[in-house]
Amino acid sequence: MHRITKIFAIVLLMGLFHPVNGIAQSKNKKVSLSKREAERHATHMRDSILRSLNKSDTSINSLLQRIEQYTTSFNQIKNNLAAGLDTADIGVQLPPIVKRINKIDSVTNTHKSSTLRYLFVLRDNIDHMQDKLDGWQSDLQDINTKLVQNQTDLLKFYKDTILKTVPSDSAVRRTYFLQLKQVKLLWHKTDSTNRKALTSVNLLQDKIAVSYTKILDENDQIDAKIRGFALKAISGESDYIWRPDTQYNDFNSALKSTIKLNTLLFNYFIKSDTDVHLIGISFFVLILIWTFYTRARISKHNDDPAAIFGEANYLSKRPFVSTLLVATSIIPFFYDHPPTVFLEIFVFVSIILALILIKPEIPKTAFNFLVLLLLLYIAYAVSNLFISISNIDRYIVFVLSIVSLISGYRFYKKIKNTTEKNLSYAPLAIEIFIVLQLLSIILNITGRFSLAKILGITAVFNLWFLVILFIVVNIIIQALFLQFKVKRSDNSIINWIDYNLVQKKFKSTLVVAASLLWFFFLLQNLNLDDWAKDSAGDILDESRTIGGATFTFGGFVIFIFVIWLSSVVSKIISYFYDVSAQRVTDLSVAKKKNRTSALIIRMAVFSVGFLLAVAASGFPLDKLTIIISAFGVGIGFGLQNIVNNLVSGLILAFEKPINIGDVVAVDGHTGTMKEIGIRSSKLVTGDGSEVIIPNGDLISHQVINWTLSNSNRQIELKVIAAYGIDIEKVKNVLKNLLTNREDIMTAPSPAVFVNGVTESTVEFRILFWVADISATSELRSRILSEIYQAVGKEEIKLPSTQNNVFVHFPDGVPLQPPAEKKADKKDKKEVKENRSEKDQ
Repeated sequence: MHRITKIFAIVLLMGLFHPVNGIAQSKNKKVSLSKREAERHATHMRDSILRSLNKSDTSINSLLQRIEQYTTSFNQIKNNLAAGLDTADIGVQLPPIVKRINKIDSVTNTHKSSTLRYLFVLRDNIDHMQDKLDGWQSDLQDINTKLVQNQTDLLKFYKDTILKTVPSDSAVRRTYFLQLKQVKLLWHKTDSTNRKALTSVNLLQDKIAVSYTKILDENDQIDAKIRGFALKAISGESDYIWRPDTQYNDFNSALKSTIKLNTLLFNYFIKSDTDVHLIGISFFVLILIWTFYTRARISKHNDDPAAIFGEANYLSKRPFVSTLLVATSIIPFFYDHPPTVFLEIFVFVSIILALILIKPEIPKTAFNFLVLLLLLYIAYAVSNLFISISNIDRYIVFVLSIVSLISGYRFYKKIKNTTEKNLSYAPLAIEIFIVLQLLSIILNITGRFSLAKILGITAVFNLWFLVILFIVVNIIIQALFLQFKVKRSDNSIINWIDYNLVQKKFKSTLVVAASLLWFFFLLQNLNLDDWAKDSAGDILDESRTIGGATFTFGGFVIFIFVIWLSSVVSKIISYFYDVSAQRVTDLSVAKKKNRTSALIIRMAVFSVGFLLAVAASGFPLDKLTIIISAFGVGIGFGLQNIVNNLVSGLILAFEKPINIGDVVAVDGHTGTMKEIGIRSSKLVTGDGSEVIIPNGDLISHQVINWTLSNSNRQIELKVIAAYGIDIEKVKNVLKNLLTNREDIMTAPSPAVFVNGVTESTVEFRILFWVADISATSELRSRILSEIYQAVGKEEIKLPSTQNNVFVHFPDGVPLQPPAEKKADKKDKKEVKENRSEKDQ
């Protein structure tokens, strides 16, 4: 009781004196505390009093706050665990993966006469499963990290010694123990749930690790078989074709296993990559909607839709077939190593669509050859699916190669000297086709059946893919043409673009992209795509050192690509500024300065592109500083003029003494500034010539800018009248011509002065201003014409250019008769002839 009374007395004294002290301090020190700071200060004071009375007690508020924090943390962990871990799908999908791995292991060891295609199919499946297991391992690792962090937070509660402190007050102690008991119960439940989840995740990680190890072993085993197969294919798998190997006689078994495996792979593929399937379908639907929408707009709004559709025959006559061909030729590249049967189905559909489109465009001879090539494709496609070598398959491929060679040679003779536009590249393609088929026949005869089959399939498949890409490129160009021909408002950005220029650039880009796709398809048919990718990756990623600087070819390629991309962006910006200049004739000073800002934008794009290229390539910045220093030395010796022009370009960009569209005169050339570049600028003169002027000359030489501040221009005319005319009358006539006109500025007002007086003439000087300098010549001509008419109407005499000469002869000197004049002329002529003979 005494202890409680003592505590109550101290608290009461604090409540009485604390405000007084606070007021005194506020008066003496002039410090104002906020309510939050005052409450915090009071809490600290109360805790200090309790600790002073019982040193074993800790702040009650601190204990309760700690319990509240633990309760919040445990509830959050509990809620996260109650929401469930994202491992259900992994647990469901892992057993089929394990089953497929075991099956691949068994078939790898049982099929001793597997084809190279079959080995690549197995490896593609293993790569797919490996990628999936990699993703699962990453996801489980993230989940495991969170669970471990949960466990760490739970152990903090168990090891917290502060919670073992017992408050001395019985009422406070009772509340404290009650809350502590509740948080301990919550801790036990949360800890148990978290441990179970952690155990489950660890077991799943172990299963995935075992499967992943097995996949790596299978991958190594298949790679070893592929290497052995390659050596065996080069050296020869069997004897000559007329000496068949008996171990390859079981064609029925090979056929059944082929159908079974390809059906299994196709079904699995259709069920697995659903996201990519949806993307492919969406892509087809979008281009189909665009095609029909564009055709409808052209038919409805354009004046002559038939002429427009005549330039886009594929999309106008068969829009659905054209759109489907574009989709079937591009969608397969959305997938990563799809099954062979899937690719062959897409190529077959593309071939049918291509034949439908190209039939009216090519001669009958070429179409018949393509139909035969379609039959060869079907036969080769079926043979390409076989997973085991058989003698019947070998004989079929041999016959197909002979048929391909003969038909190709006959077609080549017919089109060798063709001038048909659609067959311009056909002779070269047929030559490659004939060479590959000839090699296939030779290899098949000598017992290298796998190589013969690969070359025969590659010849037919890639020839068809070349035809398909040719048609697809034309369809895309026609789609671009239709997009430009759609009638739209005058302010549309499409109207600013030159279709011929875009078509030329875009077509070249499409040809490059199609060539890369064809080359990739070639490597894929030759089963060299993975080898090429791995080899290119090794070459690009290998670190090399020159002079202490480490770099990779991959970083160098990225550097060049980013620099090229920045140059393309800067050219596009310049193009739109040039187009805007051509479309807008009345440019204010502000607009011209904005157009001149294109140089700053281009330089900014180049600078950002350079920095991004350096960062993306991984080139060390300290080495870059050394290179820049070396450039500085080179600049000091031999690049002063170039650097002078570059720096002058910067000065022109920021100071803007000359803007694009200004009329300037420099070094005897007068014209309109067309372009201000980084190194030089272009001036278009009145006769249409373009003068290239280094930027250094625009800074160091005297330049006259007629339109720097405005486009006003003073015109000066001189009119000469005959001596004796009424000067005031002439001045009034001329002033009346210049006043109250819309094409002449009123401020400054026109003026007429007497500029000179001679014994026969009076010269008048006329000055007036035109608002637009481009109208100077036209206005000068118009005013002169009106002055001529006014002078005639007002009967103002102009000085005559005829002079009368009066000759006075002295008295007694007769005039020379005409006959003597002729004689004198004849004598003079003879004298001249004599002189010329002497000179010779």
